[in-house]
Amino acid sequence: MKRWHLFWAAALVLGTQCASAEGQAPRHTDSGPEPFLARIFEQIKQNRWEAALEETEAMLRAYPNFRLGHLIKGDLLLARTRPLKGFGEGGAGRARDQVADLREEAIARLRAYRDRPSDKVIPRYLLQMRPDQKHALVVDTQKARLYVYRNDNGTPRFVADYYISYGKLGTDKFREGDKRTPVGIYHVTSSIPRQKLTDFYGSGAFPINYPNEWDKKMGRDGGGIWLHGTPSDTFSRPPKATDGCVVLANTDLDALAKNVQVGITPVILSSSVEWVSFEDWQAERRALLGAIEAWRQDWESLDIDRYARHYARNFSGDGKDLAAWIAHKRRVNAGKQWIKVAIRSISMFRNPGKDEYVVVTFEQDYQSNNLSNRMLKRQYWIQEDGRWKIVYEGAA
Repeated sequence: MKRWHLFWAAALVLGTQCASAEGQAPRHTDSGPEPFLARIFEQIKQNRWEAALEETEAMLRAYPNFRLGHLIKGDLLLARTRPLKGFGEGGAGRARDQVADLREEAIARLRAYRDRPSDKVIPRYLLQMRPDQKHALVVDTQKARLYVYRNDNGTPRFVADYYISYGKLGTDKFREGDKRTPVGIYHVTSSIPRQKLTDFYGSGAFPINYPNEWDKKMGRDGGGIWLHGTPSDTFSRPPKATDGCVVLANTDLDALAKNVQVGITPVILSSSVEWVSFEDWQAERRALLGAIEAWRQDWESLDIDRYARHYARNFSGDGKDLAAWIAHKRRVNAGKQWIKVAIRSISMFRNPGKDEYVVVTFEQDYQSNNLSNRMLKRQYWIQEDGRWKIVYEGAA
């Protein structure tokens, strides 16, 4: 029917890709209205307008605050009486920028639904989760999506994904108030319940530890980056809609909260997730584990030159540069007859940004002839001269 040939620019952008997503057997329980949207677009593509309207009404029963859904319904109803010249004509009284925001949201939701990662790939960043980290969260701002991975004996397994909004001015946060979302490796530091927040934050909030050690080393500042919900009367919002936080619908945040462990759950914030095969993931994981084991053995050897080769030229730790660090270790080793170092519960997360590093955290049990201690240690490893080397080391 020609009166529909200009209906919805988003449908024209996505075209048959939506149909392929709709026809694909989902490998998980989808969160949110994306499956409805895909079916609606498929009905429109097949000129089945009344079926599309029925699907839209079903979507609105499930998500009554979904403004995008109401706009779709308005367009579908208006198209019964006259041809549509563009997206959003059924949204009487809506400003042009509001319609543009809803169009952006539609495209982001449908593209993410269409491009769901297969079972054969995983985010490159989740090299290893330690046993007590039950889940990891990976954000892809380019797709406006948050992915949840379960820890299956160290191997990440996909659980669910959710639509998110992020900084109005994009990513790579550097300064307080720049309205950008950070890119890096973080973890949830606390849980703030709804009762302690205004309605702006919805059903709760999970602050993260921005700026982390690397951010501070790079001169980044600011704070107050949270995962949080939306006002109680809000479901729809465009991808770029926050002052830097990662925002989810309240229903999604409530579902996500079941998988969040305060002080433990890692949150990887990326501009665009790099997906790798399990084979490539295992190869990189083995290489880094081998470098960590070589560092441990060379520390035990009391050979300071062997030990020093594991540290990068611009290393810093405990307020010392590389020369001061090695000099300190040389003085310490002078009083040692033997050293034994055990490492347990290793986690390894690769930075998703332009800075190539891996954050390694582990329980360290140090024993020597005159000292014994245990600590949670954090190291940052980089590639230098074709080898993994430590660029930062300190207590976690």
